[in-house]
Amino acid sequence: MRKLHLALACLLPLLAFTVIVKGAYVRLTDAGLGCPDWPGCYGQLLVPETAQEITDTESLAARPLETGKAWAEMIHRYMASGLGALILLLAGLAWRERHTHQPWVALSLVPLVMFQGLLGMWTVTLLLKPLVVALHLLGGFTLLSLLWWNLLEVRGAGRASPGLQAATDLRPWAMFAVLVVFGQAFLGGWTSTNYAALACTDFPRCHGQWWPDMDFANGFVLWRGLGINYEFGVLETPARTAIHFTHRLGAVVVLLTLLWVFLQTRRLPAPGRGIGWCILALLSLQIALGVTNVIKGLPLPVAVMHNGVAALLLLSVVTLFRYTRPRGP
Repeated sequence: MRKLHLALACLLPLLAFTVIVKGAYVRLTDAGLGCPDWPGCYGQLLVPETAQEITDTESLAARPLETGKAWAEMIHRYMASGLGALILLLAGLAWRERHTHQPWVALSLVPLVMFQGLLGMWTVTLLLKPLVVALHLLGGFTLLSLLWWNLLEVRGAGRASPGLQAATDLRPWAMFAVLVVFGQAFLGGWTSTNYAALACTDFPRCHGQWWPDMDFANGFVLWRGLGINYEFGVLETPARTAIHFTHRLGAVVVLLTLLWVFLQTRRLPAPGRGIGWCILALLSLQIALGVTNVIKGLPLPVAVMHNGVAALLLLSVVTLFRYTRPRGP
């Protein structure tokens, strides 16, 4: 059982990361409503190949079948379902070994993955409502972070030496860094689901201005009621510009915060310095990908990588946060 527990602990962060990247691909290829019903696809467990195979005629009337988009959406659902099933197994194994390892991280994943499943359902049934889609992204990032934390706990790795004052002093900044990256991830999800990624196509200015015409009031309305199809967005250009510009401002906050954190890690021993260099490398790559998305018109591989690197950047600051929790003397 111990070997199975460790194997699952190693596998699940990788699977969760893959689900996040696949979800980004589904969203960026406008396949989120590739299957307009849930949990099946046009009333079928597998994607139907022809209209004659479709049993849910109401869904067919609502949206014509596009096989490629439907398969992209269903593969994402299959992967997410598999992740959920394995998380339940992980929680069971963690409970069995509670005498040697604290099981609270693995057990907390169970209600979280169930709520994540509900968000996935609501993403479809509420027609890509931006708040639901953004929370679904954050839920995925939270699952990934906890799975990574669980792996570190199971392996007993990634903790500073007892009495290391430099690590203890850095802990509040590490926590702040986690919150800042989470906040920026929400802004990224809000930008994507409101189709605001290309609201500004020049850099560093936007529409040739340092402060363009923006409508923040409409750009950040979290709930607009039911029955609205949000595919391809419902906002006017000034509102989308406000969302895009806020995401840029958030990137500046992330940049300054993580640069400060990196400088503080220079006072740590080798493991802590290594985490700092990892944060700096991922931060640099993420900024380069973000700028490329703007000036190159959101190329699909770059946009998907932007989501993936955001997840890895979050894991790097989560790792630092755990490192700054020293062992007892």
